[in-house]
Amino acid sequence: MSRFLILLGGHLTVTERLKRQIAGARVLAADSGMRHAAVLGVEPELWLGDFDSTAPALARRYKHVPRRTFPPAKDMTDGELALHEAFALGATSVILCGAFGGSRTDHTMLHLTMATAQAAKGREIFLSSGVEEAWPILPGTHAPDLPDGALFSIIGFTTLEGLTITSVEWPLDNVKVPFGSSLTVSNVVKGTLGVLLRSGCGVLVATLEE
Repeated sequence: MSRFLILLGGHLTVTERLKRQIAGARVLAADSGMRHAAVLGVEPELWLGDFDSTAPALARRYKHVPRRTFPPAKDMTDGELALHEAFALGATSVILCGAFGGSRTDHTMLHLTMATAQAAKGREIFLSSGVEEAWPILPGTHAPDLPDGALFSIIGFTTLEGLTITSVEWPLDNVKVPFGSSLTVSNVVKGTLGVLLRSGCGVLVATLEE
């Protein structure tokens, strides 16, 4: 398995759990996501983007890292460019780090839908800010590795058909969840979480203690 870590420009809190998750991964940085490299103790093998949000001091600090520069007027975000590069380099598993928060809600939403689209192609991918994690939920079984007591929600991008959630405070058994419903918001892990979905797609978003 070839695991890649992609550094994005959102919020990041470094935790022991996150350090374990990224250990041994190859690293790419998308534009200002490079600022997370030092606190994570990693150095990307490639820095991609239009560099419109990279501070001059950051550019000087990592001037030795190979870059691939794109024009600001382009058809993909820097994060999507980095994701495509990871798969071109043979990634079988991707962690999008710094995927949430910041001043661009549109980018956060894109990261969630982009990850779901890649998961639909059979690719393993999840997102993290250190204190929040997200996994695409597609038809089939899922067992996100979450600690007992973790707060989580499942947000549907469509109507969710045949949703079953086990080992939680409020279990569901073969339930239809209409698109836009808050039924699956704010549940709590009680043991080994299990999710089964018959049709539809969405994301599971978990909040972790720092």
